[in-house]
Amino acid sequence: GAFGIKVHVYPDEMATAAGKDPFQFRRDLLGKSPRHKAVLELAAEKAEWGKPLAAGCARGIAVMDAFGSYLAQVTEVSVDARGAVRVHRIVCTVDTGWVINPDTIKAQMEGGIVYGLTAALRGEITIKNGRVEQRHFGDYQMLRHNEMPVIEVYIVPSTEMPGGIGEPSTALAAGSLVNAVAAATGRRIYSLPIK
Repeated sequence: GAFGIKVHVYPDEMATAAGKDPFQFRRDLLGKSPRHKAVLELAAEKAEWGKPLAAGCARGIAVMDAFGSYLAQVTEVSVDARGAVRVHRIVCTVDTGWVINPDTIKAQMEGGIVYGLTAALRGEITIKNGRVEQRHFGDYQMLRHNEMPVIEVYIVPSTEMPGGIGEPSTALAAGSLVNAVAAATGRRIYSLPIK
């Protein structure tokens, strides 16, 4: 699916079918994957997974590896009575191996999250008379400052070879978002953008 949604949604569905917490379900399966497990546990800790949220709010979680880096993300959302989704907070953890410049890593994670959320929330491409209608950012607008959630990025110390850091959080943003929406509404999302 778009941005690897199938990778992220199915573990949540399996956790629900097994009657298990989505974080714990993933954690239990990662015994032989210490880097996945480390980012997942740190994300859950920093996001205070399991701590109650305000009424109408929920969390979603996702974990993945890409380009030699390992990431986990927890997204907190609210969904109003009309079904409008608002993202309030994202906790992103990353193990990209040996860290050369932590500020660059954090900036790349934040930028990737902006693109991932934009695609998941409003990234529809439409065709009219055989042509794409969205020609530039005036027609395909990114999330604006007042729409962005608080983003926290935590880097896992590592002595592994450096991995890529350009785009991994883009894919993870959509996965943790749709899992949060499902936790809030009880409805799974299988296509993007969320409408």
